[in-house]
Amino acid sequence: MTSSELQPRQDGSTTLRLLRDGELALEGRLVDASNTTLRGVLTLGGATSRCVYKPVRGERPLWDFPDGTLAGREVAAYLVSRATGWDLVPPTVLRDGPFGPGSCQLWIDEPEGAEPLVGFVPTEAVPPRWFPVAAARDDDGAAYALAHADDPRLARLAVLDAVINNADRKGGHVLTGPDDRLYGVDHGVCFHVEEKLRTVLWGWSGRRLPADAVEALDGLAGQVAGPLGEELAEHLTIGEIAELAARIERLRDTGTFPQPPEDWPAMPWPPM
Repeated sequence: MTSSELQPRQDGSTTLRLLRDGELALEGRLVDASNTTLRGVLTLGGATSRCVYKPVRGERPLWDFPDGTLAGREVAAYLVSRATGWDLVPPTVLRDGPFGPGSCQLWIDEPEGAEPLVGFVPTEAVPPRWFPVAAARDDDGAAYALAHADDPRLARLAVLDAVINNADRKGGHVLTGPDDRLYGVDHGVCFHVEEKLRTVLWGWSGRRLPADAVEALDGLAGQVAGPLGEELAEHLTIGEIAELAARIERLRDTGTFPQPPEDWPAMPWPPM
């Protein structure tokens, strides 16, 4: 990429225009993804940037989510993230592409040498200010812990996941981008009307929400009933938007991070 490559902190309207209207040339496929996930290069005028394009036709059918809705859920997650003011989800739009309509999200380049905030570490070597959330063993029987940092950026992401009912927050979906900013990606299985929160970010369970989260939830409550709700209606059902509002109210009422569920799996698989 050249110096004209865009990153999320730059002019948001320019980035969204590039995502919506830029010429999309595909580079290849991310083979580890469960649904068809393609990396491409967008070009519009003098601006270029890489992106992730997920065509609707490449979505695998799921028993609990309606067919053909995952791309819209990716966009809805971006809209909610943007409404919080935290910008934890890279700019994402729904557009036409080489394989038909799909989500198109700005590619996040992780700086070389960036330290991961989530991962498996030897049980006896969990870093200070990290939360162990699950136990594991490697092929040789050595004890490991799945753990994550006690980092306020991750705490915000945990709140966002609770709001959008993220059923698949894997550790590999947490990225550190330019300027040490944190991003969450891969939000195709969110916003279900039933509680389905599955995440590796359980370290704050039952703890009080930080003040900035309370403020963000207060703002979201009003926005879902207004302009944000209208935007979301293009991608979610009336029932899903109603449940989104209900989850926000429950978080405001309790004032605490949610606890792991007892009647469905609390962790995505695989967790990383």
